[in-house]
Amino acid sequence: MNFDLIISNISRDIKLTNEEVDFFISLLEFKVIEKKKYLLRTGDICRYDYFVNSGCLKVGYVDDKGTESIIKFALEDWWVVDLDSFLHCKPSFYFLQAIEETTVFQISKSNYDLLHQQIPKFEKFSNARWQNGFIALQQRIMQNLSLTAEEKYLHFKAKYPNLELRISQKLIASYLGISPEFLSVLRKKRATSLS
Repeated sequence: MNFDLIISNISRDIKLTNEEVDFFISLLEFKVIEKKKYLLRTGDICRYDYFVNSGCLKVGYVDDKGTESIIKFALEDWWVVDLDSFLHCKPSFYFLQAIEETTVFQISKSNYDLLHQQIPKFEKFSNARWQNGFIALQQRIMQNLSLTAEEKYLHFKAKYPNLELRISQKLIASYLGISPEFLSVLRKKRATSLS
């Protein structure tokens, strides 16, 4: 099993000794999620923190009318978790579903706590993750409130380069909060302006 991607991800914030890497790897579980299968369902307790090793997940919720809204996509080299559910053992508000076959490394809450006890520098790594996640959430809220649909689409393309080649127009539209038909109009308009 290849742990290069997850170790590279962590090494951006903290430097681990070989022994610390071995201990960290010993706490991980590998999981394969088939396309369209759920890693986490709304209402379940999020018992793991996940690192996407390959593939793509969507993070979202379904409202009372049955409309699905996508909050974000989690691609290779991304961490994903319902943090409130994971930290406080509360039912998850969100779902995590594979858009394509996806592999993850997962760490349970008890192993997550053990990791932070045994290797305190992981606190720095986790703090950086939570801070970056909070900033990204603030930016997403601001964009939803203040940007036009076309500007949101351009932000999507910048944040997720080449993702639109991998996922359906319907999923992109759900992320942007617009209809697939309106997205089609935006894409045609953009293609025309670039030609």
